[in-house]
Amino acid sequence: MSVLVRTGPTTVPDTRQVVAELSFTEPPPGMMGLRSFSLTALDEVGYLFAMRSTDEPAIRLFVVAPQPYFPQYAPHLDAVTRLALGLAEEPAVLLVVVRPGEEGEAPTANLLAPVVVNPRTGAALQVVLDGADWPLRAAFAAAA
Repeated sequence: MSVLVRTGPTTVPDTRQVVAELSFTEPPPGMMGLRSFSLTALDEVGYLFAMRSTDEPAIRLFVVAPQPYFPQYAPHLDAVTRLALGLAEEPAVLLVVVRPGEEGEAPTANLLAPVVVNPRTGAALQVVLDGADWPLRAAFAAAA
């Protein structure tokens, strides 16, 4: 499936193919030790996805490609993270977890802890960015 990785001055967005099965090298925080998730596109452009546990299908998160909403989002991934995911020189795909709005609040995105994916293998890791000023609950800007 295609995930949007960059928008630019051209009318054609830059997308990257990602395998549909994600295998976390460490369980995502708060996900009860689950490591295997399917990634399903919920739109045709590669913005919104459901990440559902393959072991506990009732458990799912919504994730988005951050570029359409947060064009300046470009966190640094350290060498340890890249090694854990088997990323040599190839770029990672980043997804951010969406927190649905409650009681009239707008949804927010967790920019502090992106899901980093090796698009070729599906190896994934949710990384808490050290020393970053990215917010845990960022308000969405309009998609381009």
